[in-house]
Amino acid sequence: MTDFERDITLQLTKISSDIEHIKEKVNANFNHLEKVNGRLNKAENNITGIKSIGITLYAIIGVILAWLGIREWI
Repeated sequence: MTDFERDITLQLTKISSDIEHIKEKVNANFNHLEKVNGRLNKAENNITGIKSIGITLYAIIGVILAWLGIREWI
């Protein structure tokens, strides 16, 4: 094996090692993003529920106030 071949082999080994390290980091980031997305989906669902309750209460109060207003006119 010549020096050139040895150098190429060493460089390819180093590149392969770097690629493995990058793959590990990408997989770790992907797993972290999955967790964050799960928490974000739960938070969005909670906000939607709170909005629904607020809209319902607003409608009920509006109907009651309208009904009381009509009763005063009669």
